[in-house]
Amino acid sequence: MKLGLQLGYWGAQPPSGTAELVAAAEQSGFDAIFTAEAWGSDAFTPLAWWGRETEKVRLGTSIVQMSGRTPTSIAMHALTLDHLSGGRVILGMGVSGPQVVEGWYGQSYAKPLARTREVVEIIRKVLAREAPVTADGPAHPLPYDGPGATGLGKPLKSIVHPLRADLPIWLGAEGPKNVAQTAEIADGWIPIFYTPKSAAMYQPWLDEGFARPGARRTRDDFEIAATCNLTITPDNGASKQAVLDAMKPFVSLYMGGMGAKEANFHKNVFERMGYGDLADQVQELYLAGEKEKATALIPDELVDDMHIIGDAGYVKERVAQWESTGVTTLLLSLRSAAEVRQVAEVLA
Repeated sequence: MKLGLQLGYWGAQPPSGTAELVAAAEQSGFDAIFTAEAWGSDAFTPLAWWGRETEKVRLGTSIVQMSGRTPTSIAMHALTLDHLSGGRVILGMGVSGPQVVEGWYGQSYAKPLARTREVVEIIRKVLAREAPVTADGPAHPLPYDGPGATGLGKPLKSIVHPLRADLPIWLGAEGPKNVAQTAEIADGWIPIFYTPKSAAMYQPWLDEGFARPGARRTRDDFEIAATCNLTITPDNGASKQAVLDAMKPFVSLYMGGMGAKEANFHKNVFERMGYGDLADQVQELYLAGEKEKATALIPDELVDDMHIIGDAGYVKERVAQWESTGVTTLLLSLRSAAEVRQVAEVLA
């Protein structure tokens, strides 16, 4: 199993010390670095900026929000960075949620499964560069022939010859239909809140996708990149408990406050994991402004299942458990170059 450094997206200001983190990941044998986006910093620019100092690590997005750019624009970003990095790009994408898609990007959230399939198909056409790119839509017709069209739209082929027609596309997916489609059309999957205990739930969905006619991959060559916090503590007692407690606000945020009450797809994941009643209580408190009370409801065992926290021996055992479920890459959020080196040493 490979290691990836998850740099995430920015808060109010650009993070400090990122260059040192990236350098440590490169030197310590990490397979990749990943950047993300929400509604502030974008995923491509930091990846290009910090990736320019690397030679070996793959450069991944986890994830690019599809509604923020047209499919051809996403393809342009990816093929440009792939050339600059010598063929090291992983294009991770996802549909985000209606609050962001409609509230931030001003686009319709309707039919996310169909839109995802269209986006992937168009990007692959751009990268293949076999013919001028056309698409029937309905989300992304090329040439555009809808309201206000001049009728002058022309099918085009990328001026730049892409370095790789098979640049890997990984998709963020949470629900049964989305996960199955990901296994069918993508090269990899970026799950959220994937854990050893919940892993069995996803297997039939993945198998359904792999079994579809024309599926791009099989289980043997499909990548699963699971995100978790990995912290090596001096012991499995008080020091571990302090880390568990520090992680609980993030769990309560995603369970109760990330997305609208009527459409919180992260909350749906926790419900599928068997935490339905808890998720309802946390969401009610969180949306009422009672964030501390919501966080207090998060049990230790849930955080311990979602993340890898403990002494070196415990961490090794837990990493092996994650790997045994089919995870090919652990995307780790680490805070310092020293922590990057420590993790690499312990897991070597």
